[in-house]
Amino acid sequence: MNVPVQGGGPGPDTQDRRTTASTAGRATPTGAIARRNAPAAGGPRDRLRRVRTAAASAVRRQPRGAWLVGLAAAVLYSVFSVTQWNLLDAPSWDLGIFTQLAKAYAGLDAPIVPIKGEGFNLLGDHFHPLLVLLAPAYALAPSGLTLLMVQNLLFGLSVAVVTRAGMRLVSPLAGMAVGVAYALSWGLQSAVAAQFHEIAVAVPLLALSLEALLRRRVLPAVLWGGTLVFVKEDLGLTVIALGLVIAWRLRTAAGLWLSVWGALWLIISVRLILPALNATGQYDYSDRIDVGGMIADPAGAVIDLVSGAPKHETLLLLLLAGGFVVLRSSLSLVLLPTLLWRFASGQEGYWGPEWHYSAVLMPVLFLALVDAVHTLRRSRRGWVRAIALIGVPSAVAAALVLLPTQKFAVLAEPATYRQSERWDPAHRMMDLIPRGATVESGVVLMAYLVPDTRVYWLGNTNPAPDYLIVDAEDWSWGPVRPADAEAHAEQHYPGTDYTTVFDEAGYQLVERQR
Repeated sequence: MNVPVQGGGPGPDTQDRRTTASTAGRATPTGAIARRNAPAAGGPRDRLRRVRTAAASAVRRQPRGAWLVGLAAAVLYSVFSVTQWNLLDAPSWDLGIFTQLAKAYAGLDAPIVPIKGEGFNLLGDHFHPLLVLLAPAYALAPSGLTLLMVQNLLFGLSVAVVTRAGMRLVSPLAGMAVGVAYALSWGLQSAVAAQFHEIAVAVPLLALSLEALLRRRVLPAVLWGGTLVFVKEDLGLTVIALGLVIAWRLRTAAGLWLSVWGALWLIISVRLILPALNATGQYDYSDRIDVGGMIADPAGAVIDLVSGAPKHETLLLLLLAGGFVVLRSSLSLVLLPTLLWRFASGQEGYWGPEWHYSAVLMPVLFLALVDAVHTLRRSRRGWVRAIALIGVPSAVAAALVLLPTQKFAVLAEPATYRQSERWDPAHRMMDLIPRGATVESGVVLMAYLVPDTRVYWLGNTNPAPDYLIVDAEDWSWGPVRPADAEAHAEQHYPGTDYTTVFDEAGYQLVERQR
């Protein structure tokens, strides 16, 4: 007899629930086993997926306008460099020197540069170990033109970084305007025209470090800045100043350590490494600044620092390019070390706006402009905000007004895009020189000769070369050029016998008879 159950005692429904619970309980170990056998959430594939996602997200966050301005700048610089190359325009011997360095590194050799002298190690001239990064590019395309393209890409990268900082801290339109003004700045134009120098690497490193500083990111600011000591020894001074500014702006001891790092490498490179690798056992540029004289007459030293028309021109151009408001930014203090060593030097070539010496000032100047405008526009005073409004337009206007007087002005001339009339005879002459031969030349053809031959410069004391070139239009000879290459070679290298193998378009090539 079935008796109704009160209060939810055992019954058909209760039994079903027990059965379900029992089944679920028995299923639990199987689920646990499945979970144990599944790939861990932090496994290699998952980590790789997270990295790819983060990278894609970082790329999407990049302001496209900044990279477009940077790319356009790199293209402009490259157009200028190609026209220079095709016109056989060589303003200095540095491109030949650094092409030899890149060739040595690409061959996994020490940077021995015969253009500077037989057996000359270029790491005993300036401390630039970071230039080993040129090796892969040169190995892919062994040419002096490759170095020019690398420099143009590095400058273009710095343009993108400066533009990005302006777009983020001021406004997209103002940031792009700052980027254009920076790309056309007189310092970068002069550096592109002077052809490759080690500062090509310093320019983007400074831009990246200062941008990180403006975004209050200590680690990247210190890391990018600290790398500068491996670009050139004098940049240790810049690193000292950069570290102090980071310490002050971000209230971090990391900046002080960066300054110590800069000072340490300045001393190590100038006092130890460079003399050890230099054939004369000394730092070749130690006599450029008369430190003793400055200490003996400090008042006269201060007067000398600000005396001279080239110095005044450099300072005026800096103020014009930065829209004058740059002085409101503490970043402008990073300009001082480079300006001080240049103006304190007895070499007048360092004082003016020519050559590549001002290139490292440009990213500092324009990021100081961005910082100053960002700061001034938040002021409570209306007249201060008004100054902020004219900062960027003034810099852009200065860049455009100065443009006709700068290096890139030649790009408006049709003749710039024509190949030199001497291009074909020059290359037919160089084709006569066997691969691996030694050849003595003036500056103009050195970078073209380096990939296939061992090149010496005619102004040094060299071993008798297999071939010697006399170029009637090469400025290396000075006011008097040899009329007879054979006679010149045999007189210069007594006991040798040279024979002319090419004589055309002002080129003479003589070969040493064995």
